[in-house]
Amino acid sequence: MRTVATSLLVVAAIVFLLTLHHDGFLGFVNAGAEASMVGAMADWFAVTALFRHPLGLPIPHTALIPRRKDDIGHSLEEFVGENFLAEDVLRERIAVVRPARRAAAWLAQEANARTLVDEVSTVAAAGLGRIREEHIAELVHDVLVPRFAEEPIAPLLGGALEGALADDLHHGLVDLALVELHGWLQTHPETVTDVLGERAPWWVPPALREPAAARIHVEIVRWVAEIRRDPHHRARVALDQLLGELADNLQHDAGTQERAERFKLRLLEHPQVLATSIDLWNAFRRALTTALNDDEGALRARLVEEVTRFGARLSGDDALQERLDGIAADSVVYVVKRYGKEATAVITHTIERWDGKEASERIELHVGRDLQFIRINGTIVGGLVGVLIHAVSTAL
Repeated sequence: MRTVATSLLVVAAIVFLLTLHHDGFLGFVNAGAEASMVGAMADWFAVTALFRHPLGLPIPHTALIPRRKDDIGHSLEEFVGENFLAEDVLRERIAVVRPARRAAAWLAQEANARTLVDEVSTVAAAGLGRIREEHIAELVHDVLVPRFAEEPIAPLLGGALEGALADDLHHGLVDLALVELHGWLQTHPETVTDVLGERAPWWVPPALREPAAARIHVEIVRWVAEIRRDPHHRARVALDQLLGELADNLQHDAGTQERAERFKLRLLEHPQVLATSIDLWNAFRRALTTALNDDEGALRARLVEEVTRFGARLSGDDALQERLDGIAADSVVYVVKRYGKEATAVITHTIERWDGKEASERIELHVGRDLQFIRINGTIVGGLVGVLIHAVSTAL
C-alpha cells in the first residue's frame, strides 16, 4: 500500500511536469496534478511523522510513537480498563449473553455432557497422579495434625454422640454387632470353651472345667440372642444410659474432657497415623483414578446422567438461570476488580519493554495499511480540489 500511495505521487509529479505552462484543458490537468502532489506530500508527512522523522530530519512533533510509546501504553491501559472492564459494562454484557441459558441448552445434550465429563475426568485423573505421598505427609503432619491438636475434641464428640442417641442412630450399629457376635459364638464354641477353661480358678477340678465352660458358652449364646430379639432388653437400656452419660460428660465434665484430649493427643502423635493416612489416600486415589479412566465405567456414566439431568432442569427454570447469571456476574466483577488492574497492566509493561523503533514497527504493521489510504485519498482529493480552485480562479 505504501508503494501504491508513492506511485500515485510519482504519477502526479510526472503529469504536472508534462502539463506545465499549458492552458485550457491541460491547464486544469496541471492544476489538479499540482494539488495532488501537495495533498500527497502533506499526508505522507502526517503519516510518516507518527512512526519516524520524515527524511530523517528531527522536525518537532514527529516520530510521535517512538517518543511517546509509554504514554500510549498507559492511555491504552486506561481505555481498556474504563471501557471494557467497567462493572456496568460487564454486568450488561452478561445479562445480554445469558450464560446460564446457553450452558443449560448445551449440557442438556448427552453428547456435550459426555464431552464435558470426559475432559473433567482426564484432568482430574492427571491431577490426582501428580499428588505424591510426600505431599499428603506434609498436609497431615504440618496442617491437619496441629489443627486437630488445637481443636477440643470432647465437646464435638459429646454433641455428635448426643445427636446420634436422640435419633436412635446407634441402634442399627448395636444390632449389627449383636448379629455378628451371635454368629461368631455359635460357630466357634471350641474357642470360647478353651478361653473359659484357661481362665478358670485354680481350685476348679480339671474334670469340671470343660462342662462348666460349655454351659457358660450356651448361656452366653442364649443371652446374646435375647438381647437381639428384645429391643427393650435391660442390656440395651443400660448401654443407652451409659452412652448418654458419656455424651453428657464429654460436654460438661472436665475430667472426662481432659481424658478425651489426652487420648486424642496420644492418637495423633502415634507414627501409624501418618502411615495410615498415606495408605488411605493411596487406596482412594487408585480407586478414583481407575473409575475416572474407565470410559464405560459406572462413575462416568452416572456423571453424564447427572450433568444431562441438570442441564434439562436448568433449561426450564428461569429463576435458577437468573440466580446463576447473577453469580456469574458477581464473580466476573469480583475477579476484574481484584485482578483487572494487573491484567490491563500487561499492556503497559509489554509496550515499555519495546524500544521506540520496535514499537513503531509493530504498530505500523497493524495499522499502516489503513494509514496509506490517507495518502491515497489525499492525492485524489487534493487533485479534485486543485481542479475546483483552478476553475474558480479561471472563472473570476
